Amino acid sequence: METPAAVLDHVRSLGLSQPGAVRYNLPVTALIEQAVCRGEGRLSEHGAFVAVTAPHTGRSPEDRFVVDEPGTRAEIGWGKVNKPLSEAQFDGLLGRMMAYADGRDLFVVDAFAGADEQYRFPVRVVAEKAWHAHFAHNMFIQPGGVAPAHEAAPFTVVDLCGFQADPARDGTRSETFIVLHLTRRLVLIGGTQYAGEIKKSVFSALNFLLPRQGVFPMHCSANTDGEATAIFFGLSGTGKTTLSADAARTLVGDDEHGWSDRGVFNFEGGCYAKTIKLSAEGEPEIFATTRRLGTVLENVVMDEARRVDFDADAITENTRASYPIGFIPNASETGLAGHPNHVVFLTADSFGVLPPIARLTPEQAMYHFLSGYTAKLAGTERGVKEPKATFSTCFGGPFMVRPATDYATMLGERLREHGVRVWLVNTGWTGGAYGTGRRMPLAHTRAMVDAILSGALEGVETAPDSYFGLAVPARVPNVPDAVLNPRGTWADADAYDAQAQRLVALFAENFEQFAPSVSEAVREAGPKAEMVG
Repeated sequence: METPAAVLDHVRSLGLSQPGAVRYNLPVTALIEQAVCRGEGRLSEHGAFVAVTAPHTGRSPEDRFVVDEPGTRAEIGWGKVNKPLSEAQFDGLLGRMMAYADGRDLFVVDAFAGADEQYRFPVRVVAEKAWHAHFAHNMFIQPGGVAPAHEAAPFTVVDLCGFQADPARDGTRSETFIVLHLTRRLVLIGGTQYAGEIKKSVFSALNFLLPRQGVFPMHCSANTDGEATAIFFGLSGTGKTTLSADAARTLVGDDEHGWSDRGVFNFEGGCYAKTIKLSAEGEPEIFATTRRLGTVLENVVMDEARRVDFDADAITENTRASYPIGFIPNASETGLAGHPNHVVFLTADSFGVLPPIARLTPEQAMYHFLSGYTAKLAGTERGVKEPKATFSTCFGGPFMVRPATDYATMLGERLREHGVRVWLVNTGWTGGAYGTGRRMPLAHTRAMVDAILSGALEGVETAPDSYFGLAVPARVPNVPDAVLNPRGTWADADAYDAQAQRLVALFAENFEQFAPSVSEAVREAGPKAEMVG
């Protein structure tokens, strides 16, 4: 396909003097052919493209930077997540990347982020790997199948995974880097083949840009039955993709959405599902996507006969599938839905003490949204080998560019305006902490979510949880009553109390950073060191 002159001019404007072939918006089949011929990966027995990204088999959040420049400086939530890099360092890094790219073939994908045309952003990905272009084609929105060369200035991701930074020279932590220049709408990625950095860098940019237009950006999945819409907040591995891919409801999207005055809209055109332990019986819709040409599988184990073993974690537990959202039979054709009726916070509690389901007051919702407690699951980020308790504000801290309270304020305003019910669902451990208890059965979690969305819990008697004060239903259809009381699932109640008190102390310590900027009612909505009731 001929590369438009405007695209070539834009690529050269980045500082590239002598590019090799610039292949523009190739169809997926051509990208797959290129990737295979270039030795970037192999096809599985069913036609999915299989790539290995080791040693980076997850995101590298400690290697992410935001350029410190006058146009955006005052709006950034600087700290451990948003680390500054100077404009001079950015320009030097870009120049060296372009020198590396001279003479190399590049793959350019033009697409969009944002299903609502009123809030749609043009995205351009410039990659040295054909399969990264394939990934971008899957994950972003392609109107009419092939996006045109953008007339408006696109948000550009330059993804040269083979280029490594010089920390002493470039101001980075390591050879790996993800750097956002928000005013110039430019992202630089190098030193990692993990394709998730592409989509999450664009998500980070939207988290900064969309609030300027009154849109609340969310790290969540969403589904609808045409009348009632539900959104599911949660970090990777807590169940966003699995629980939103419900055959009885329409999938709006599995990971990133905006909430405007018009309703909810998907940012993406694809899904990025974890596949460890994936089975046709447990998650049939997602499993079926892994047996199709057009799906990208990351870091799965495949034998010489090209058979994929989804139970194997020899490379990482963070095995992934990237596929167009249309591969899910009940996916929305528009990526649009109405205002949510239910908001579900998903947490994978490795302490094993949170209730499996609870109703939250608006104040509790604000407290838990700012806290963003979960267990960081193995493989999701580089170096994470087993579940680790973490507080990721807004259930997406690594991608939130503005101060956390900006997003919390937007959530609170929308909850009050639309009378939304908020729930906490624990997909983590029961009967003990990680290593002693067991993971909450998916069948029980599905039954709880079904009860929320069907209205079966309306009017059901509740009791406050022992330490967290959350309203726990006395019964949930198709869930044993004993499961609903986390303390009762432990063999040793004293051990539960000690573990719960440890988690309460962690909540209190983490929330100290937000306490001065929230109301007393929100501060008091947190867990208590002494048992409730």
